[in-house]
Amino acid sequence: MNVAAATPPLTEHLPPRGPHLGLRWFGAGLGAVSVVAVIGIAFGPVRIAPGAVLLELFDHVPGLDIDSGLSAPAQAIVWDLRAPRVALGLLVGAMLAGSGATYQGVFRNPLADPYLLGVAAGAGLGATVAIVNDLGDGVGLTDAVPMFAFAGALVAVLASATLAAPRRHATSTTALVLAGVAIASFLTAVQTYVQQRDTEDLRKVYTWILGRLSTSTWSEVQLIAPYAVVCGIAMVLLAGPLDVLAVGEEEAATLGVRPARVRVVALAAASLAAAAAVSVSGLIAFVGIVVPHAVRRVAGVSHRRVVPLSMLFGGAFLAGADIVARTLRSPAELPIGVVTAFIGAPFFLQILRRQAAL
Repeated sequence: MNVAAATPPLTEHLPPRGPHLGLRWFGAGLGAVSVVAVIGIAFGPVRIAPGAVLLELFDHVPGLDIDSGLSAPAQAIVWDLRAPRVALGLLVGAMLAGSGATYQGVFRNPLADPYLLGVAAGAGLGATVAIVNDLGDGVGLTDAVPMFAFAGALVAVLASATLAAPRRHATSTTALVLAGVAIASFLTAVQTYVQQRDTEDLRKVYTWILGRLSTSTWSEVQLIAPYAVVCGIAMVLLAGPLDVLAVGEEEAATLGVRPARVRVVALAAASLAAAAAVSVSGLIAFVGIVVPHAVRRVAGVSHRRVVPLSMLFGGAFLAGADIVARTLRSPAELPIGVVTAFIGAPFFLQILRRQAAL
């Protein structure tokens, strides 16, 4: 059966979900983030008791004064080494999953995500250009790396959408995936050319491409935190209009929603989120597909739930994958992209198989 012809809407015949179930899943998402954060800080070459980690975290809450019993070196491990890495994983995972859920809503396509649409490759090219030219010396919103990455991401998503729907036809699964693969391949080739021209930074760029969260300071967290806040709020606020767009453009227009404006703003927010995430973590695949699909299956199809829940569980998923990456072969580390691909590739094949069977 033709995959493009058989692609169903994102509702996928799922049963309706009540508000109480949604609240429970929001609580579960917050719980998952909390548990993964404590485990991520506690586990490593030097083990720290999870209870002591909790007390140490509570001790930094304004108004609380709690003695965790940790020594000065242990406190340094918590706050200078592990806490920023866990925080970075939570932010990157939230942005990748949130952008994936937003792309799926904009294109009404269950296979849309930053990696498959070529957005990650475009962001990777932009970030590589900034790295090899030593432009990443700013702080926060003034840093050139995410800015260059955003430009590459926006070009990639616009090119993929244009190639997939050249005559205003609905964007099919097959066309969108093939367009994304073509754009990603082209941008990756350009990126390789840029890398080969500056061999001194080759190892740094390749390490970045494989995906990693090997930060030891708060600088990367401070770099993407503004993007995470602004883009996260934007994607959550756009969830309602995306639900309206799901019923059709004409119906949405009669309800006061401007489809073109919603799509442009949503694509910009999702692309900026993915670009900022890629700029500090490298290319990490499948988060934008695995997490939104899992959330949609258990918590309902409304974007008002899918987008914020994807951000919560996406952060927990990537921070958990990072725990596996740095402990499975300790003291050596696996690239986190290897861990997410090991989980995401079979999941993606299952989605393709289900779409073809419908």
